[in-house]
Amino acid sequence: MDVNLHLAQDPDADALLGRSPLAALTGMLLDQQIPMEWAFKGPATIARRLGGEDLDAHEIAAYDPEAFAALLAEKPAVHRYPGSMAGRVQQLCRYLVEHYDGDAEAVWRGVTDGGDLLKRLRELPGFGEQKARIFLALLGKQLGVRPTGWREAAGAYGEEKSFRSVADITGPESLAKVRAHKQEQKAAAKAAKSAKPAGGSGK
Repeated sequence: MDVNLHLAQDPDADALLGRSPLAALTGMLLDQQIPMEWAFKGPATIARRLGGEDLDAHEIAAYDPEAFAALLAEKPAVHRYPGSMAGRVQQLCRYLVEHYDGDAEAVWRGVTDGGDLLKRLRELPGFGEQKARIFLALLGKQLGVRPTGWREAAGAYGEEKSFRSVADITGPESLAKVRAHKQEQKAAAKAAKSAKPAGGSGK
């Protein structure tokens, strides 16, 4: 795996994401409740603070939890909620050690069916349905992992020329389009919520 990604909008952080399957998975895990660039810059920050150039699932899984949380909380913090996210990153790494001998790429290496790949991604700690589908779309669209039926398994995120998620970001222009799409979704959800009548009023 050695591709050019533009998710962190930072050359060094993006280079790590493009060559390290564990960094890509960790960035996806961190991508919630904070700006996308902040999330995907996280793996490079963690690697640097651990004194290496890449992440090691065995090392992170065995790390003292309090010390690892403190490492993520150092300024600038890796996440808005460094303590809870440190626990999630360690949980992910422990799962990878237990099921894939710490080899993150083994999650998708050799998988020939998109449905099977989606199942594997959903089984990862911290990866719900949506996150699993987005990462599957990222694998297919930018990382060259395209088992049979991968677009269908990724759902709307797998559609060509869509700008729905990180899977579609290849530079500043596509980033702006994805941001616009997310804002439209939020506005629509807010409008739908406010349009609902108050429950239990009997009117």
